[in-house]
Amino acid sequence: MAETLLIEGGHRLSGTVAVSGAKNSALKLMAASLLASGRTTIERVPRIVDCLTMGEVLQHLGASVRWDGNTVEIDTTRVDSVDTPYELVSRMRASIIVLGPLLARYGRARVAMPGGCNIGARRIDLHERGLERMGAVFEHAHGYIEARATRLQGTMVTLDFPSVGATENLMMAAVAAAGTTVIENAAREPEIVDLADYLGSMGGRIDGAGTTTIEIEGVQSFRPTRHRVIPDRIEAGTFAIAACATGGEVLLHGARADHLDIPLSKLDEAGARIRSDADGIAIRMDDRPRCVDAITLPYPGFPTDLQPQMMSMLAIADGPGSIVTENVFESRFMFVDELNRMGADIRTEGHHAVIRGVDRLSAAPVRALDIRAGAATVIAGLVADGTTEISNVYHVDRGYEGLESKLAALGASVRRVQERSPVYT
Repeated sequence: MAETLLIEGGHRLSGTVAVSGAKNSALKLMAASLLASGRTTIERVPRIVDCLTMGEVLQHLGASVRWDGNTVEIDTTRVDSVDTPYELVSRMRASIIVLGPLLARYGRARVAMPGGCNIGARRIDLHERGLERMGAVFEHAHGYIEARATRLQGTMVTLDFPSVGATENLMMAAVAAAGTTVIENAAREPEIVDLADYLGSMGGRIDGAGTTTIEIEGVQSFRPTRHRVIPDRIEAGTFAIAACATGGEVLLHGARADHLDIPLSKLDEAGARIRSDADGIAIRMDDRPRCVDAITLPYPGFPTDLQPQMMSMLAIADGPGSIVTENVFESRFMFVDELNRMGADIRTEGHHAVIRGVDRLSAAPVRALDIRAGAATVIAGLVADGTTEISNVYHVDRGYEGLESKLAALGASVRRVQERSPVYT
């Protein structure tokens, strides 16, 4: 049954919140477990819908997946299929990431065309072209991508765009290819480094992760491993923005400031007081946030996954106005209508949004259109007059572990209820 979040605005966030493991890393590490036969253990995996779905994908392929809190144990000894069904892949775009490890270990893969958040085109052709250069052959039929390769060969791959997913798929294929693979214009995200560390612990040989050039020497065998996922920088950034929007004071326990340089600098520019140490990031906002401009770019630029949350904060910012430029996904402003329903003054022109801050938002029924847009409506609800009702909350559950309980522990008034069914007469 569908669920709704009810948020009573006007409560300042205060206290400590533990940052979960990174969703965008854990998903790829789970997929990479396919490279080695045996039992791999991954710690600090968020128990969110997307990670549970990835577990189902692996089980469909024949793996055993066992959860113990936030630790997941994956036994790939009996993997006997290379076919991922549409019913699973349609729920989560990251399912495409099994393509690389399946090709590397079995020489074949059949993966349904991916679904997930509707935030614009995310080009699967970058994955395919890179794998084709390594010797893979692709066919598209009946909504599926079918790939085969007798033995992948090391090569030079230059990405048109520093795509995180394509970089990860190529890394997981190249570690088993014959010879050396060099990925130019590679993504530089912390999750790329985490994957490289994970693959290295399995026996892979990777240099340059975190830079624009990654060099990979293929090996013939891999061993199961144990690994702890890095903290989720997007969850940490979401709580940091929420703290600033509510004039709060929050310690993001376990967060890494070096993964959030530009978002933290923007919050500092908006008036936040920020301190970081080994325990995490402490953030405090004493006054109404000031307006700032932001431009999304691949890492280390401002993350597109924090753009909607930042827009919610800027909707109540003091000053002449803010401009947010979205350079990664062309449809990421779809949520703006939801904020404007709550009294925000936001106008979009192409890939620019002009935001004129208002004194206060007003509660209204809104929808979570995707994971990060859902987080944006939550932040808007925290600062709005009245009680905001957010439907389609399953999107939020795909990316945030226990969001309402964490917010409630910080002083927010938030609860989850069953969505009311319409009455027809």
